[in-house]
Amino acid sequence: MREHTVYFKVIRKDETKRLRGLIYLEEGKEPGMREFEQCLRDCGHDVQIMDPEHYIFKAYQDGEEYLIDVLEDYRPAQRDRDTENLAKSFMKTDPLL
Repeated sequence: MREHTVYFKVIRKDETKRLRGLIYLEEGKEPGMREFEQCLRDCGHDVQIMDPEHYIFKAYQDGEEYLIDVLEDYRPAQRDRDTENLAKSFMKTDPLL
């Protein structure tokens, strides 16, 4: 089994949040609609599939309807440790008093 991080956008009337969840998959398997739906349910969202082609769900909470857009190709910015270390080597350190 391997972990697959799912990024999704929760779109409400007054705010939009980018969140993430986890799906556990067999090696070599890609997530599908069922896995996304279960992940959102596990995250506490009461969802129904609205647009299966674009992975958009309709959800309800406390009588409010909102949308969830699964961002399957979203990749968060990754840190480059080598570049960070190089940049730190050029920074002056505070002298000890």
